[in-house]
Amino acid sequence: MTAEDYINGHVILIDKPLDWTSFQVVNKLRWIIKEKYGIKKIKVGHAGTLDPLATGLLIICTGKFTKKIEEYQGQEKEYTGIITLGATTPSYDLETNFDQEFDHSKVTEEMVNEAVLGFIGDIEQRPPVFSALKKDGKRLYEYAREGKKVEIPTRTVHISEFEITGFSKPDIHFRVVCSKGTYIRTLAHDLGKAVGSGSHLSKLRRTRIGEFKVENALSIEDFEAGITS
Repeated sequence: MTAEDYINGHVILIDKPLDWTSFQVVNKLRWIIKEKYGIKKIKVGHAGTLDPLATGLLIICTGKFTKKIEEYQGQEKEYTGIITLGATTPSYDLETNFDQEFDHSKVTEEMVNEAVLGFIGDIEQRPPVFSALKKDGKRLYEYAREGKKVEIPTRTVHISEFEITGFSKPDIHFRVVCSKGTYIRTLAHDLGKAVGSGSHLSKLRRTRIGEFKVENALSIEDFEAGITS
């Protein structure tokens, strides 16, 4: 690869590590490319945010390919992860502390598999208050951190596949294929309600965006080693 290649446009598949924000990954790759080639300025962006507690596929676009970001964001996505029964959190994942505990002793695998059927197809979903969506020019998580309540409208999303791949109470292992704009944290929260218990998302990994797969992605370290060698 040359500096011109990155400026003309390139797609980099990164396996985002735990605890990194998508923005931090973009900044790191921009810095690596600029340092290697002595470029003063280059556009770098990502196609679809992953929460810090999620790992997996992040599509990074450079140069002129940043114009393709919206196209990539609109593609179908696949995730795997773990939904844990027995407690809820305000963020629907482990970013915030438990706010309520529930008895999940009566929840069976059959109940979960039956409930999952109700989430396949077009569904109405309410985004979590701890999200980067904007309302009146302000991100929802800013309202949440200030303790302010805001009315969040539901949105229609499409779930084409929702499969339970393992059940070891309190953990429900899953795989889901969904449209752009789907919040897996909300799906985890709503599944708990559907089986008469609270739940939260305890692990999430994005494995595919359209035809791009995580098995073809590089770690940040491998990308840096490859570009500087």
